[in-house]
Amino acid sequence: MEQQQQEIIARAALTRIVEPNDQTGSALVAILGAVEAYKMIQNHSGPAPAHTQQQVADLLEAHGAIRTNMRLDAGLERWRARASIANPQADLQLIKNLQGGILTPGDENWPQGFEALGLAAPLALWYRGRADTSILHQPNTLVAIVGSRDATEYGRTITAEIAAGLVRKGICIISGGAYGIDAKAHEAALAEESPLGTGSSRPNTIAVMAGGLDRFYPAGNEDLLYRVHREALLIAEVAPGTTPTRWRFLQRNRLIAALCAATIVTEARWRSGALSTAHHATEMGREVGAVPGSVYSANSAGCHRLIREGAAALITDAAEVLELINSNANMVASTPGGETNPTKESETTDYDGLAIQDLLLLDALPNRTARTIDELSTLAGLGIGSILGGLTRLTTRGLVEQRGEGWIRRYPHGKPQQLGRPNP
Repeated sequence: MEQQQQEIIARAALTRIVEPNDQTGSALVAILGAVEAYKMIQNHSGPAPAHTQQQVADLLEAHGAIRTNMRLDAGLERWRARASIANPQADLQLIKNLQGGILTPGDENWPQGFEALGLAAPLALWYRGRADTSILHQPNTLVAIVGSRDATEYGRTITAEIAAGLVRKGICIISGGAYGIDAKAHEAALAEESPLGTGSSRPNTIAVMAGGLDRFYPAGNEDLLYRVHREALLIAEVAPGTTPTRWRFLQRNRLIAALCAATIVTEARWRSGALSTAHHATEMGREVGAVPGSVYSANSAGCHRLIREGAAALITDAAEVLELINSNANMVASTPGGETNPTKESETTDYDGLAIQDLLLLDALPNRTARTIDELSTLAGLGIGSILGGLTRLTTRGLVEQRGEGWIRRYPHGKPQQLGRPNP
């Protein structure tokens, strides 16, 4: 029991210290085990042992990691700042107070679908809610429904119809708790009675969060997410108190895809984040479906893209989703052709083309009150050298500005519009 508790404490701490999908951290845990990996991050100073460095590099290379991500020393440098302030016992007590807990890979309810992620699998999974977590181990009863935040009435309607139809057949709906399609999928699932024989503790829906489960995000969906907490389940791979960032939202998509037998995109723009979830699902050999819309609607251009490229089956109702789950045919994405449809979006963003470390740094930069380099190091989970180099690169692009001893975020093309607020 003591060994099991040490494992839980170590993994709880690592979910605060190591960013999602930091495969250097995952490789270190795979080689040393969570307890010893946590001790090394906490206590080791100077270069990592040469033998351990080589083992980590070899494992990462075997999983296709690029050479710049194989340096264990760089990982230890970026993790130490967070390790010094991590308090896993407090995090575990907080999630217990919130009627939740933590799952680790040794638990019987650990999601079976995470096997497809390899080193990209989460180090642990926090949960909150009153539903039975055993459903996480049953991917054939889980379907993801995702789509744009700025959903149209058409998108919300078809989402509700498909979600409700699936729940009536005993399927649990997975989504990301965001505005638009995600929210409608959760709402429709919650509105249905659990099918006979499935048990009252079996959730109709699960929300996968990009931040800690101690608060509901986005704030506009707080009432909905509280209902999910009361009647179903929320999960996250990061510790309570962790802020949702762009990087964590992107990484959350791989969990949604890995959990489920199929991912359905009901409405999405050409560059919608929902397409990231669909592509993750395709890479793992999972089924993907997309709902068509008007050829004149920019909100359906992403769905049309998936269908045209062969990455998704065309879906019009819940029955077709069930057929997709039961089929053995896997869709293979092809190379996109020329773009002539006026609904396809070609706009760029300030963060297009940024390396992962610079994206993490950008997420840590405040809009008003400047943060010091040490503060940015802790928040971004990066070493001082990476922070200094990143600030130089971001300054060149006009994305940061120095204010006294600190730095703030800049928006050279104007602050992006917040899409998908709830309808009045």
